[in-house]
Amino acid sequence: MRRGIAATALAASLALAATACGGSDSGDKADGPVTITWWDTSNATNEAPTYQALIKQFEAANKDVKVNYVNVQFDQAQNKFDTAAGSKGAPDVLRSEVGWTPAFAKKGYFLPLDGTEALADQAKFQPSLIKQAQYEGKTYGVPLVTDTLALVYNKQLFAKAGITEAPKTWDDLKKDAATVKDKTGVDGYWGSSAAYYAQPFLYGEGTDTVDAAGKKITVNSAAAKKGYGTWLSLFDGKGLHKADTTADAYAHIQDAFVNGKVAAIIQGPWEITNFYKGSAFKDKANLGIATVPAGSAGKAGAPTGGHNLSVYAGSDAAHQKAALKFVNFMTSAKSQTEIALKNSTLPTRDDAYTAEVKADPGIAGYQTVLPAAQPRPALPEYSSLWTPLDQELPKIAGGKESLDKGLSNAELAITKLVPDFSK
Repeated sequence: MRRGIAATALAASLALAATACGGSDSGDKADGPVTITWWDTSNATNEAPTYQALIKQFEAANKDVKVNYVNVQFDQAQNKFDTAAGSKGAPDVLRSEVGWTPAFAKKGYFLPLDGTEALADQAKFQPSLIKQAQYEGKTYGVPLVTDTLALVYNKQLFAKAGITEAPKTWDDLKKDAATVKDKTGVDGYWGSSAAYYAQPFLYGEGTDTVDAAGKKITVNSAAAKKGYGTWLSLFDGKGLHKADTTADAYAHIQDAFVNGKVAAIIQGPWEITNFYKGSAFKDKANLGIATVPAGSAGKAGAPTGGHNLSVYAGSDAAHQKAALKFVNFMTSAKSQTEIALKNSTLPTRDDAYTAEVKADPGIAGYQTVLPAAQPRPALPEYSSLWTPLDQELPKIAGGKESLDKGLSNAELAITKLVPDFSK
């Protein structure tokens, strides 16, 4: 999931509708190449050019297939695909956030890929990522890139403050933030009020928004309240930046970090290339990356994120065959290596972590925190559970609502999303 990441605006909805490929609507000639449409949800500025270059390589090697490339703004893509698939007008291939798999698979929008050309190299992929691409025993996506959240920090600012290692707990982080403020004059930490970025605080207490196996809503449990209480406490204190609840909060936090105005934030590897563009990280080695701090339960970790390539089940056989070939090419070791080198994103297969790829300190750093990442439950409604929290947490962080009131409101909203779950 790209958690509010800035992306270039998508062309008008009508353009999308025109470029979507729904089998017979593609305009292919009987004696010509098959044209498939790919909706790419990557950052249009930093990542898309690499994918477009790979498309040219694919077409050069596969004269019988043409790829109609459409870059779709990430935060609109899930709803757009849902609407398009429901009307039999979806693209043949979707760069799908891993959390979308259960819902689209349940609706029959994704084609099962087990035994197909797309998954010919299944054994090469990290098993946990294949598992996260599955729903009810079938595999509906091939992992393209993976990610998780980490504590990223400015090594120079930490060193100036006399801090020799990243904080292991949230209490350690509070102490370090105060020290950084005393020694350098800048804030030590700036947290986010977005629900996805608050998720590690739940994991730190051994809980989640719901207990999917037990079919119980746990967002307002004692453990969750403790986790969110810790999250809230990191907006108030020496060296702790106050909460930004504006629409541009993500950009404000990112800008402050890359320009050395704050020493540490929680962020994902999709921003590695942007880190390096900031004045604080002209020297890439200045970027520190560590597992998010642990909670009182002694647990540390963040959600496993990333994107799969999935094939639309509504396309005809010829388009599905071409789409499977394309997915296999784009997720190959060669392609993933090129993507990693150009975009500084994390490969999903071990053979793509070449020495050259691991020479990027950002990739190498995030690779070390991946083992602590936690896969999300295979619950179709799970991704939507963050929406009520995205409405309530900024109010809580901004002092407009109490923690108890906000979590009660979120619990009520989640009850409507999973009506068969108990409280």
